[in-house]
Amino acid sequence: MIAKFARLGFELFTKPSKSDFYEFIKVRVTENRKESRPKRPSFSGQILKKGVIQKMASIDFDFRQLEIFCKVVELKSFSKAADAVFLAQPSVSERIATLESRVGTQLLDRLGRQVVPTATGKLLYNHACMLLNMKKDACNEIQDFLGTKQGEIHIGGSTIPGEYIFPNILENFRKKHPLVTVALTISDTSEIEQRVMNGHFELGVIGSKSTNDRLICRELWKDELLLTVPIGHKWAGKKQVPFENLSKEPFILRETGSGTLKIIKEYLKVPHAKDINSLNIVARLGSSTAVKEGIKSGLGISILSLKALDTELKTGMLTTLKIENLTMERSFYLIRDKRRNVSPLCRAMLDFLVSTSEN
Repeated sequence: MIAKFARLGFELFTKPSKSDFYEFIKVRVTENRKESRPKRPSFSGQILKKGVIQKMASIDFDFRQLEIFCKVVELKSFSKAADAVFLAQPSVSERIATLESRVGTQLLDRLGRQVVPTATGKLLYNHACMLLNMKKDACNEIQDFLGTKQGEIHIGGSTIPGEYIFPNILENFRKKHPLVTVALTISDTSEIEQRVMNGHFELGVIGSKSTNDRLICRELWKDELLLTVPIGHKWAGKKQVPFENLSKEPFILRETGSGTLKIIKEYLKVPHAKDINSLNIVARLGSSTAVKEGIKSGLGISILSLKALDTELKTGMLTTLKIENLTMERSFYLIRDKRRNVSPLCRAMLDFLVSTSEN
């Protein structure tokens, strides 16, 4: 390098040219920077992993991959995520494996039946949520600007509205909005509340009034809970029975978290001072359909929503009666997260559901 400076310096004085001058300055400035800067390893385009500097490849993934990844993280299950994104479980596993391969590290830990994100997975999840929300906001604003309503809206329904009310009213919504697809997930009330707050559902319809301050709750439809027995039961044909007689019969309850179970417990409290644990509980089942099948098979009797019994009462397979001095009425409620913006699709569904309200 010294020889080069000497040669360039000599030539600048003997036969200077612009190109030689610029080359001299460039070399000199570069050399000065090298001399003044302390030596240190360059990590440009590299990451330090387990004490080894590795070349980091460009990471590229699409929105669908991120959506699937987020669903697995939120639901903590490959099978539940597969149902949520309408794919087979092997397809979900394959896409997660592809994403992990592109990132270059494991994103999820499989802990028995539960799936949890690794440290890198948590980092990616936070950014993926922001990207997916930005995409959704962009689509919503464009649709709003163009005056069109098309796409998919995700809503959650507890068992009774999900299985017995929504299927009967969604056809009217489709007539008004033929380009909108409704993705309805059925779960218990507490799970619906949680997933509305997580942003998984834009709207939810539940079987008991929410007490969560983050949720806007509006009453929609009314319902009545009645003691339900098989047609050949000794109480069939009766109008009512004392509560004390229930303890003599095998009893089926809904699972913990059910809005129906919550309402039953509330009605049995003061002023009635009845203890649900005094019943001869033989099973706790996860849906009203399962409870009805249990009653038909002779497993036991139960308290069920009148809206869930339309077919069985018409065909004469089951019959209902009241508990003496106890009328159990309840409402179904529309919920949404007050912190989140209402998309055009969400607004369309919200307005439609309010229009079907019995209040």
